[in-house]
Amino acid sequence: MRYVVCPLSAVLQDNIENYLRWRERKLARYPRRVEDLIVEVRDPRSLSEAEAGEIRRVCGVANMAVYAGPLVGVADKDIARRLGAHLGLARLHANPLADEDGISSLEVSPDKSARGYIPYSNRRLLWHTDGYYNAPAQHIRAFILHCVRPAAAGGENRLLDHEIAYILLRDADPEYVGALSAPDAMTIPANAEEGAALRAAQASPVFSTDGGALHMRYTARTRSIEWRPDEATRAAVQFLNRVLDAGSPYVFAFRLGAGQGLVCNNVLHDRSAFSDPPAPAPGRLVYRARYCDRVGAA
Repeated sequence: MRYVVCPLSAVLQDNIENYLRWRERKLARYPRRVEDLIVEVRDPRSLSEAEAGEIRRVCGVANMAVYAGPLVGVADKDIARRLGAHLGLARLHANPLADEDGISSLEVSPDKSARGYIPYSNRRLLWHTDGYYNAPAQHIRAFILHCVRPAAAGGENRLLDHEIAYILLRDADPEYVGALSAPDAMTIPANAEEGAALRAAQASPVFSTDGGALHMRYTARTRSIEWRPDEATRAAVQFLNRVLDAGSPYVFAFRLGAGQGLVCNNVLHDRSAFSDPPAPAPGRLVYRARYCDRVGAA
């Protein structure tokens, strides 16, 4: 069911019955265990129609799925690329630190981590959606994480469907989603290195509609964000932070193993700190492919 998030008055006055029906269906179908997200596949580079259909089905109810295949330790970025193509993900979005083919090799890189890029370190990543700093025309709607090698310890992800986050906020107080739907709810300051501007400041809503689907733009970082300075926004952000940190039953914790991957419609996620084995053993390696497309429902 398609529904409208912004403006809030339209939701409450014109579409409240549609919203309540959607909410009831969403919660009734929602997975109860992280194991319910896992789809076994023979080869993620060549999904069968049944495998692709099951990944789409799981994404349709949770906006995410975990695939598990036999390619343990295989360092082949075609795994992410070809799996994405089977799911209708065609518009790969390359960030400046991605590899030449547009897919990022996430592993400890002292040079990149020293420049403040935490995904290339072994430090924890706070809750966020990917591309929260992008311009609206460059929404990241989906991404794939494929694990070639897990860390020796740590590196666990926590995951929360952004549609569930919206429901929890709205159930607590409809004004929370009203505040977070303001066009200037969240501003990411400009990014510059050595005096050169890499990205202009970006102001946008946290919640917005995108082709009839709900889109969320969020980061828990405090050094790279400016919230709209009003009480309603502050209260909404504080409530969301409590939801993310309180161990909600809707938050799934999962540590990708070798040959496993996450496919999602850019859900909220974090990553715990990790440690790699002593050299010369290779460290954690995860391929990340970001897309301007969404995974459609089966």
